[in-house]
Amino acid sequence: MSQFNLFAEPTWRVSQLGEEIKLFLNEAFPRVWVVGEVQRRRSSPRGHVYFELVEKGQGDQILGRIDAVLWRSAAQRVGRELAEAGLELAAGAEIRCRGRVDFWPPSGRIQFSVDAIDPVFSLGQLERRRRQTLQELARAGLLERNGSLPLPVVPLRIGLVTSEGSAAYHDFVKSLEASPYRFEVRLEHAAVQGPTAEREVSSALERLASSAVEVSVVVRGGGSRSDLAAFDSRRIAEAIATHPVPVLCGLGHEIDRSVADQVAHTAVKTPTGAAEFLIRRAELADEALRDIERRLVRRAHQALTVSQRRVERGAHRLVAAAQRLRRRADRLAEVGRLLGRLANQRIVGEQRRWRDLRAQLVREAPRRTHQAHEQGDRLLRGIAKHTRWQLQQADREVEAVARLCRQLGPERTLARGFSITRTEAGAVLYDAGDVSPGDRVDTQLASGSLQSRVESRGSNTENGAAE
Repeated sequence: MSQFNLFAEPTWRVSQLGEEIKLFLNEAFPRVWVVGEVQRRRSSPRGHVYFELVEKGQGDQILGRIDAVLWRSAAQRVGRELAEAGLELAAGAEIRCRGRVDFWPPSGRIQFSVDAIDPVFSLGQLERRRRQTLQELARAGLLERNGSLPLPVVPLRIGLVTSEGSAAYHDFVKSLEASPYRFEVRLEHAAVQGPTAEREVSSALERLASSAVEVSVVVRGGGSRSDLAAFDSRRIAEAIATHPVPVLCGLGHEIDRSVADQVAHTAVKTPTGAAEFLIRRAELADEALRDIERRLVRRAHQALTVSQRRVERGAHRLVAAAQRLRRRADRLAEVGRLLGRLANQRIVGEQRRWRDLRAQLVREAPRRTHQAHEQGDRLLRGIAKHTRWQLQQADREVEAVARLCRQLGPERTLARGFSITRTEAGAVLYDAGDVSPGDRVDTQLASGSLQSRVESRGSNTENGAAE
């Protein structure tokens, strides 16, 4: 510390203040444990590992951040310890680490120097997140959803989600190509580890959902427990569970089952195992077809044998029937000859009888014809006589009716001074009450007629006046 006469209070140089801060931090935080999420991890050519420790709140809000470093000596030891636990210091991993807080005066930067990482904590955090994700999926009814989809008997159109050109990709594709079956593979590239794996794998599955694949496969090569962290995420698990076709997972891990494995339709250990599963399914279908073919051939042979025996029995029956037909034909021929002789005899007799009958008809025909003519003439004369008598009788009846009509006709009555009065409508008037004063009436006389108008009506003894 130095003092200047220009100031009444002590004044520090920047480097001095920096050293004091460094000393204070080293004394205040000699060794502390810190929990945080690893971000921005990078390695230097010298073997040091630099990263940030971040604390997040709700909605991934950053609550705290500090730079951290694993110096080369510590990085090698810590790397071995994490590898033995199946972990890796990767971005996105939540760790519990021990170290001291350093201050670097030339740059004015605070840095946390890590000398140990607790693998048990990281494993516990991964397991806690895994269990929490499984519980959420179970509550949403998604754990068994994809597994309940029917797997096609021979799935030949395959959707593949993996890193293009990776060992997992080549293992899977080459295994399919080496099989005798014609698989069609549609690749959707996606990072299968690292901070972008969660987003890219779920997006790739969404793209395959709108395609015509029959089954989708998610594969990746081997790796640490941390490398599988993305496949414990809810986003990838939901994308698999809600996928419209069965999903196969081959994540290259022999021990642990990820959340993705548990929601998938079928989980195998490796990409090659996924390909072998599909090939085996095609082989089983092929074997089933061959078995059906063998059974069909066997049944066809049995049916042909039975049919051949039936044909042979039918041939024997036909031979026996032909023999019976020949015997019956001989009998029919004999009966035919007998019937022919009887028919000839019957025809000769009938011809003789018809000749006798025709001769008799020739003899009787003139006499019978003469008798028929005489009988017809007598019948016609009788009919004519009876008809004339009926006509005369009818004439007399008509004349009598005519005389009666002339005697009773209205002309004779009118000639004696009577008349016929009709209303204007032409109806014969019998009663004076049928007309009213002012009505017109027509009166028919023996010679001519009169038209008059009624002025008044009287009783039967009175005369009515007419105009």
